[in-house]
Amino acid sequence: MFGKIVYISDSVAHINIPNGTPINMDLMNMHVVFEDGDRKVLGEVEDVSQDIIKVHFLGTIEDGRFVGGVLRKPTLQANIRLVTEEELNLITGVEKDGMFKLGVSPLYNDKPIYVDINELCSNHLAIFGNTGSGKSYGVASFIQSLFYDEKFSPYRANYVIFDAYGEYHNAFERINEINPNYQFKYYTTNRTDTNGELIRIPLWLLDIDDFALLLNAERHSQLQIIEKMIKLARIISYDNEESIRYKNHLIAKAILDVLYTNQTASSKRNDIFTIIAGCQTEQFNLEAPIQGIGYVRKFRECFLIDRDGDFVESVLITQYITSFIDENLDNYEAPNDHAFSLDHLQKALDFTLISDGFLRNDKLYDEAITLKVRLHSIAISENSDFFNYPEYINLNNYIASLVAKNNRKSQIINFNLEDIDDRLAKTMVKIYSKMLFNFTKHLQQRGSIPFHILLEESHRYVQNDNDNFLLGYNIFERIAKEGRKFGLIINLVSQRPVELSETVISQISNFLIFKMTHPRDLDYIKKMLPNMSAEIMEKQKSLQPGMCVAFGRAFKVPMIIKMPLPKPEPYSSNVNVVGIWQGKSI
Repeated sequence: MFGKIVYISDSVAHINIPNGTPINMDLMNMHVVFEDGDRKVLGEVEDVSQDIIKVHFLGTIEDGRFVGGVLRKPTLQANIRLVTEEELNLITGVEKDGMFKLGVSPLYNDKPIYVDINELCSNHLAIFGNTGSGKSYGVASFIQSLFYDEKFSPYRANYVIFDAYGEYHNAFERINEINPNYQFKYYTTNRTDTNGELIRIPLWLLDIDDFALLLNAERHSQLQIIEKMIKLARIISYDNEESIRYKNHLIAKAILDVLYTNQTASSKRNDIFTIIAGCQTEQFNLEAPIQGIGYVRKFRECFLIDRDGDFVESVLITQYITSFIDENLDNYEAPNDHAFSLDHLQKALDFTLISDGFLRNDKLYDEAITLKVRLHSIAISENSDFFNYPEYINLNNYIASLVAKNNRKSQIINFNLEDIDDRLAKTMVKIYSKMLFNFTKHLQQRGSIPFHILLEESHRYVQNDNDNFLLGYNIFERIAKEGRKFGLIINLVSQRPVELSETVISQISNFLIFKMTHPRDLDYIKKMLPNMSAEIMEKQKSLQPGMCVAFGRAFKVPMIIKMPLPKPEPYSSNVNVVGIWQGKSI
């Protein structure tokens, strides 16, 4: 079948087909071995014509193992033959401890493909494919294969799935039937979905960066406002004597600043009443009694203007206000172990607006008002439910609560985000990802509790957005670069890889590529793996649903893999138009 090597280019051998030799089998993408003395070079058929077969070099077989890359090409006299079963096992893997069956090879009569679990699951993974290519089925099949393996029990696994369309609930909800040690936990954004728990995020676990994302901050100056707001929210939420003293101190300082300006009395009164309208206490409100010598005035009565254009009770009100100022309170910090709500944040932002000269700085004031409007829109909307957590909890216990169900651990945690808009979904995913990053980063024993974040429709979240400018980092880029050493692994699932952050893509070690046809996406994939044969890239365009091209650290060579049909299946199939039109059951 194979004649002599005609010539060798950088990575391809051109092999002559002897005259009269029938080629009665499909050689495309089959593997061949060049035997050259004691050396064996493995190649893959990438092109067949009437008289020439082109074989792309993949690596060498040395001492019973496959080594990727070829430094020394075979000579023109090398003997060429198809790969043996034993040699093929070096590529496809064999069943043994630490390996699991990912699928089968359609090129080799459905020969099982076994993959090293550590190589696949200890590195970032990307799963790409067009709609309808079997991408969601592939994700479900991959995870089911891990958990259905009778010789392997990942009972300490933590797969956190951010599900854009609620597809995976059906695929994993009965995983405990496979093994009673397994559990599936379901969170939802749908208030009427009785199958799971409503997503609830404790606000006090969010830092400045998280609130910047939640409130869609756009300028660095707004971070200063958010920092002050968080500090005041912690103080205000206590509602104790110290908190009241602090609030009165802020109001008094703000009013005193107004009194010392060069405005007219009527302008000063307007500004002071604006402060009181936004920030009130028992001691500072329009009806608060102020004790003079032998008489009492209401707060508002002290700001009546006499015929000389002065406040009638300027001395009394000044003495009253200054009595509440305590400079020692400027450095007061409330303890961090206390819960606060959206209402506390709104009040805190009101107090922020009157502090530190915000009223005298139009630019800062306008930026604070923008944040106030956005915060208020969340507080009065149904989305406020997602930030209404019943009682204080710290980060470690909150992460533990996410995976706990019936006082037992869950291995698959599914967040269904289909009932919220993309912006809020993106913010939630970033907040949870950052929480998991901080949790795994500060574990006493590094990597002792690995988490896998699976991002369905990841192009919605993992983007080249404003985070680097505003915050100095993007959480997904940080996880991509640092997460592996802490045991935090990203699994990207997308139909538009070209829209993903290039920094994140550059850190991905393993790829499962289902059928893709968009030229920009295909070109992007080619650039990611320059040594991938053009023939395989061409072949993936016509892959059947459920088949993918797999390559990366977990795979010896790029391979076409047919994945098993998941049982049960995710909710990702097309609508049955014919059945519905004819009135049949869905």
